[in-house]
Amino acid sequence: WEFNGSFYQPSAFLMMGIPGLEALHPWISIPFCALYLTALLGNCVILFIIRKTQSLHEPMYYFLSMLAVTDLGLALCTLPTTLGLFWFNVRRIGFDACLTQMYFIHILSFIESSVLLAMAFDRFIAISHPLRHPSILTKTTVLKIGLAIVLRGMVSLLPIPFLLKRLTYCGKTELSHSFCFHPDIMNLACADIKVNVFYGMIILLSTVGMDFIFIVLSYILIIRTVVSLTTKEECLKALNTCVSHICAVLVFFIPMIGLSMIHRFGKNVPPLVNTLVAYTYLIIPPALNPVIYSIKSTHIREALLRALRRKRG
Repeated sequence: WEFNGSFYQPSAFLMMGIPGLEALHPWISIPFCALYLTALLGNCVILFIIRKTQSLHEPMYYFLSMLAVTDLGLALCTLPTTLGLFWFNVRRIGFDACLTQMYFIHILSFIESSVLLAMAFDRFIAISHPLRHPSILTKTTVLKIGLAIVLRGMVSLLPIPFLLKRLTYCGKTELSHSFCFHPDIMNLACADIKVNVFYGMIILLSTVGMDFIFIVLSYILIIRTVVSLTTKEECLKALNTCVSHICAVLVFFIPMIGLSMIHRFGKNVPPLVNTLVAYTYLIIPPALNPVIYSIKSTHIREALLRALRRKRG
């Protein structure tokens, strides 16, 4: 502990694995390794395919590249502490290191939410205004959207580490997960955390909350356009281009909303449920997104098959 008058700050926090299953951590690490390997390899393959295939150099796949980079970042943020705990029982993480990991986890989560919104906007323009799509979403526009997404995440979350650093901590230093999460750290303080709660809620609602609302609105407009199409084949073709994105949205937002609700209102929720939802939120989307897009996107699948044939040849 660091002591300065009445101000206390822990030098480190202790991370938790899966409650009640600590003896099985080495075995539990096997599916986690498989998920991390899938996330790292899958997203790298997506990036490689898009870069090497000229026909994929269009807005939809530029946004998919942003999603893949974000998923890589999320996987790399949690991999060292999660596998370190499961393999070597390394539970200790320094106070500043914890705040740094937390900052990047939240930034990347907010970026992923914004990229999914940008992808929904791209699908809306492509289906509702196909002739204007190339002129609306130019390379320059896509680049500006990407920069705005990153800046929004960085600036909106910048005060969070400083708000946590000003708090006095006492009593327990055990986190609920094998990574650092803002509500988890905040609840270990023995000071007034109203500012942290209020700011965290406002930022969450004004970023991720608004993104989700606009994604839903985009799909309402898409459905209106699709219903007005003349033939059933055209309707199915238009909707089929959205299936991968809808799956990615559900895989990301459902566990994220669940985890936020548990940390803020679920005081009586069993620790095991809290832990499983947290891992689902941070590890499943980076692993599943490249699989979803590889299976559902004909262009990605064909480009991947061509690359594999060249390797064999």
